[in-house]
Amino acid sequence: MCKSCGMIYAASNPEDELQHVQHHHRFVEGIKYTGWKKERVVAEFWDGKIVLVLPRDPSYAIRKVEDVQELVDNELGFQQVVPKYPNKTKTLLFISDEKKVVGCLIAEPIKQAFRVLSEPTGPETPSSKECQRAWQCSDVPEPAVCGISRIWVFRLKRRKRIARRLKRRKRIARRLVDTLRNCFMFGCFLSTNEIAFSDPTPDGKLFATKYCNTPNFLVYNFNH
Repeated sequence: MCKSCGMIYAASNPEDELQHVQHHHRFVEGIKYTGWKKERVVAEFWDGKIVLVLPRDPSYAIRKVEDVQELVDNELGFQQVVPKYPNKTKTLLFISDEKKVVGCLIAEPIKQAFRVLSEPTGPETPSSKECQRAWQCSDVPEPAVCGISRIWVFRLKRRKRIARRLKRRKRIARRLVDTLRNCFMFGCFLSTNEIAFSDPTPDGKLFATKYCNTPNFLVYNFNH
């Protein structure tokens, strides 16, 4: 396992080594973004901008999304599953002022979601580490509009302080979700009760809890 990018590969296998070199470079250096003539900028900030990519956009835009998604799936441990409504997905890319893709959010329309249940309390309560790794949700469906199948922020270079790096990653993630809520449905700003997160990782769970201001946020399984 590479200590820098986390990829597992066979060092004696030339094909594996080549794949590792490619993945390692993208993981460490990030994915460059040179810009498009007809890019769809949906938000601008002092340190970058957010570009929206739709399924029927030109092939060069789709290829960029596929490159980013491959990196995202490898880091998050996602299986590359075709979404239920591939023609209705919306991808938001956060482009830094250094012209690199440093954030990605992929969303799709959904009709229902399930609320995460609060962690148990008492003498038999699992350790905080176990609580972060596992969660349970209600089996009672609730109406929802937008499902976030993936949200990812690039791990900034190690030379920056950890606290400062984490703060910036959270800021990028928050702005991606804010922008999604504003542009997912024309003329409508979605509430946090209308969006759901898919199978969140421990970091994703902490982010969703803080963003929605409740540990009982909505989740859904994008595999179904």
